[in-house]
Amino acid sequence: MSQLFLTVRTYALAPLCLLALLSSCQRPIPAAADRDAIAATVNAFHTALEKGEAAAAMALLADDVQALEMGVRETREQYSGEHLTADMRFAKAVASTRSAMVVRQEGAVAWTTQQSRSEGRFMSRDVNADGTELMVLTKTPAGWRIRAIHWSSHSHASPAP
Repeated sequence: MSQLFLTVRTYALAPLCLLALLSSCQRPIPAAADRDAIAATVNAFHTALEKGEAAAAMALLADDVQALEMGVRETREQYSGEHLTADMRFAKAVASTRSAMVVRQEGAVAWTTQQSRSEGRFMSRDVNADGTELMVLTKTPAGWRIRAIHWSSHSHASPAP
């Protein structure tokens, strides 16, 4: 008898649990308290790349930053020594438009996502690509700093002449 009671009770509670789960999934996501400062940090990083200002770009990266792109993970030193120059050259040479930035924050940690469209010519090759960016930031006494960058992209075939 007790097994039957537990089975009936379980089935009776299942719709309530499902309803609670669905209502929690529909909660609005609160706006990031420091949204403007977080977005300004990411935008300043992109501006520094576009202007070829390596020191300004590096000042926005945390000491333990991880840069992830094309299946490679780079430390701050590796990014500065091996990849930063190419990113600055690319940003200067290829026109890119970015979508509206999505900013999320949990206390002193924030993350942003953006999509981009890049078209132009770089290193004697045509570029026609869509990209996605994820940045993770933390709040420091000096302001928001980028702790992780993940870039991914895929190319489109260039239109026939």
